[in-house]
Amino acid sequence: MAFIDKLKEELDRAGKAAQGAFDEGKTRLEAFRTRQLADKAAQALGYAVFRAKQGGSDVDTDTYDRLSATLATHDADAARYEAEIEMKRKESVADDMPPKPAEPAAAAPPTSETTTDEQNFTG
Repeated sequence: MAFIDKLKEELDRAGKAAQGAFDEGKTRLEAFRTRQLADKAAQALGYAVFRAKQGGSDVDTDTYDRLSATLATHDADAARYEAEIEMKRKESVADDMPPKPAEPAAAAPPTSETTTDEQNFTG
């Protein structure tokens, strides 16, 4: 039965790893799509400024506010997705690392029961 239990543990671990990879891929795709939307918003803002300057004027306030708010929203969303990916990556690395061995205890200081010769030798 130990073999079956070990097999179940390994299959569970493989399943969790596969689910984690799937979730990361999904988050990466969302980050990519959101970054594309931010790029399109930046492009639209750039075109609006270019066309206004070419026409000898400035971009009207409503257009600028709308385009810059869209850009800021998509940029913040993309940054959030990217931070989530990085956090999951760090968690994954931490989970894969073996536990740290316990550090040895420090040597005890001499006690009053220690003789003078022992104190001179050790301390």
